[in-house]
Amino acid sequence: MNQYSVTGMSCAACSARVEKTVSNLEGVSSCSVNLLTNSMEVEGTASPQTVIKAVKKAGYGARLMNNSAQKEESLPKNDTVRILGRLVASVIFLLPLMYISMGSMMWGWPLPFGLAKNHMAQGIIQLVLSAIIMVINQKFFINGFKGIIKLAPNMDTLVALGSGASFIYSVVILFSRHGMGHLYFESAAMILTLITVGKMLESHSKGKTTNAIKGLMELAPKTARVVVDGEERSVPVDTLKIGDIYIVKAGETIPVDGVIIEGSGSVNEATLTGESIPVDKQVGIDVYGATILASGYIKCSATRVGEDTILSKIVKLVNDASASKAPIAKIADKVSGFFVPVVMGIAVVAFIVWMLCKAEFDFAFSRGISVLVISCPCALGLATPVAIMVGNGVAAKRGVLFKTAEAIENTGRTTIVALDKTGTITKGMPEVTDVIGIKVDEKELLSLAYALESKSEHPIAKAIVNKVKDDAIKYDITNYETLAGNGIKALVNGREIYIGNLMEIPAPVIDEYNRLADEGKTPVFVIEKEEVLGIIAVADVMKEDSVAAIKRLREMGIHTVMLTGDNERTANAIGRLCGVDEVVAGVLPEGKADHIKTLKSKGRVAMVGDGINDAPALTIADTGIAIGNGTDIAMDSADIVLMKNSLTGVAKAIYISRKTLKNIKENLFWAFIYNMIGIPLAAGVFYVALGWELNPMFGAAAMSLSSFCVVMNALRLNLMKK
Repeated sequence: MNQYSVTGMSCAACSARVEKTVSNLEGVSSCSVNLLTNSMEVEGTASPQTVIKAVKKAGYGARLMNNSAQKEESLPKNDTVRILGRLVASVIFLLPLMYISMGSMMWGWPLPFGLAKNHMAQGIIQLVLSAIIMVINQKFFINGFKGIIKLAPNMDTLVALGSGASFIYSVVILFSRHGMGHLYFESAAMILTLITVGKMLESHSKGKTTNAIKGLMELAPKTARVVVDGEERSVPVDTLKIGDIYIVKAGETIPVDGVIIEGSGSVNEATLTGESIPVDKQVGIDVYGATILASGYIKCSATRVGEDTILSKIVKLVNDASASKAPIAKIADKVSGFFVPVVMGIAVVAFIVWMLCKAEFDFAFSRGISVLVISCPCALGLATPVAIMVGNGVAAKRGVLFKTAEAIENTGRTTIVALDKTGTITKGMPEVTDVIGIKVDEKELLSLAYALESKSEHPIAKAIVNKVKDDAIKYDITNYETLAGNGIKALVNGREIYIGNLMEIPAPVIDEYNRLADEGKTPVFVIEKEEVLGIIAVADVMKEDSVAAIKRLREMGIHTVMLTGDNERTANAIGRLCGVDEVVAGVLPEGKADHIKTLKSKGRVAMVGDGINDAPALTIADTGIAIGNGTDIAMDSADIVLMKNSLTGVAKAIYISRKTLKNIKENLFWAFIYNMIGIPLAAGVFYVALGWELNPMFGAAAMSLSSFCVVMNALRLNLMKK
């Protein structure tokens, strides 16, 4: 897939034109144009040269973007200052124009140099002032008439026709009637000025929609303190290479991803995970660029630099998702494709109908102009992308990365969440939970278990070794033997010791065994000859917030299902503890994907996992969600990546998606309603029955505010609760 920056687009009609042009090229399998980011994604075998040539032929500019720096340039630039300059210049000339056209002619305000009785002179002054304003805002006319020539009219075309028709009509009346007729010079100028106001507000609010992405880009420091020949030097971050040694002191930002080779400290990783509680780091632990060393001192070896850092990958995911198009946007796209030509037709029809109805020419002319300047395809075109951009930015701040706009839309429709157990609900690392001495005390029981298990690589053995962590324990071990039932037998200082499972549980300990098993724990027996010395229980304990996260999902009306390869008894015990609605036990990796297919027949399914064995299920599910510390293949297979190793992100993802989807629907509703009410009102449909008449200047004001209101509504997503 190639990404392009597209220039010259002013409204949804433009983006629809570019998308249709490129989609019709041979070798293009799909094309998506984003009006907000001025970007285009193209899939297929068509060469970039062919695509760029087609876009230019359609009347727009395009260039290929190959790296993150170029993609950063594709973000909406804040043109507010430039547009403000145009607006101020327009207002300077508009004020005297309005004074003459309305203040003097309508309300009798005084004019110097005997102009009060010289209507021709007044008209010529109005002509000059309005012409200056039209030159200042020539962009509308250049783009608008270029669209007509290319048979691709756009919003600028509507503005140019409305303002231009008013100006030309006024010039004809001025010189044919010597300034005694009704002139529209102020309308021609006011339309341009009010639309410029709208463009300025739109530009300002657009800039706010990309604050999250721009903020992410600015998190990484510009310099790093590296060690060269034993000396510390400050160098630009972009010069760092893998293997370079850099130093970070308390309060400083880590420049690139690395591994600690000296020192320790607490790192605030809120920039990546959204979690403000610092994480303790020691030698051998990974650290990530753009995170902050809250306390301590560390020396690190760079492991990922440039575009390979976690931060760069996050920015890429957020940027790509914002540049992609949600399925719901197809509604607006279809309408935008024929919107402007239809509006132009309605304006002509309105003028003709009123003339046939014997209305005055000025009235009929105003109806046609009003239709042109009140219609706003921009509101339709911005309804979806601005909400996607803001929602995606909010999610990124909270450690939730949506890969595509489609994922943002679909996640909120989830009705079933399937959860892998190991590493997702649980920590994925067995721990010793109970030590029960029967014939010996707990210390001796653990010592004997450690003596046997220290030679094993089994997960249960590692849990016991981690529990004891005592290299001082010395035993004479002989006749060491690993048994088929995952048990170990050996002579420990001459004593015949066995550790592992039992096929038949002795009556004296059966109650204790059942209690532990019912709690989802694995009982391990330590036996001397045939006498049980004690029981050590091991379990893959749940993450601290799994219960609260699953409870939150259920409160949101979502059916939760735990998938695990554990036996039914253990699985049911874990299921009861974590509070899921349904437990599916004894599931092999390939069986997870099959079960996801079954669940999909009951509703929209989101699968949450972290391992390689979860990849097929993540792909098959309607929405795949990868836990942050999961494998690369799981993240590649998923639609959403949670940066924090916690299930709380699942509820966040669904909540943000629901809010974003609701916002998109609100935007589309108001965009459609605005045009459905505004166009008939401007055409005079309500004039006969209700006497409602719309002045072209008010129509221009409404048009200028419509897009601004859509963008501001999207910005409300920043206010959503945690």
